[in-house]
Amino acid sequence: MVAIEWKRELPDAEAPSASEFNEDVPYGLRVSDDCRRLEPDPVEHQVLMLIMDLLVEDFSYAEIVASLNEKGFRMRNGQPWSRVAVFRMIPRLIEVGPNFFSSGEWAERRHRIEHPHAEAMDRPAKQPHTWRNLFGRRTRD
Repeated sequence: MVAIEWKRELPDAEAPSASEFNEDVPYGLRVSDDCRRLEPDPVEHQVLMLIMDLLVEDFSYAEIVASLNEKGFRMRNGQPWSRVAVFRMIPRLIEVGPNFFSSGEWAERRHRIEHPHAEAMDRPAKQPHTWRNLFGRRTRD
């Protein structure tokens, strides 16, 4: 079997513009050292797992943000997490969710959720006695 590789120079008019390659790397991934592929980013993967974990446990966005910031996690731009930034991660969580749910790491987290007293919890304390948690959202008459 023989393979042939063919390269040619493109005229400036046909060359792709910089805007055609202006795609962000999906959160949780990074460009590999050889710049040929995307690979998991361990810190961002940990952030996604924590967000997913806390969402499953029905924590509010404010509580998730507080947990991320208390643990020292920052967004890609170096800023602290905000509720809007966590909300914008939801589509990415939907993309990676099936992989998380099938991973051994998620099975361990699910066991911890189902058996909360089996080990010490490292999550923020939930505030069960707020108006919203006791009675739901207030409506105006």
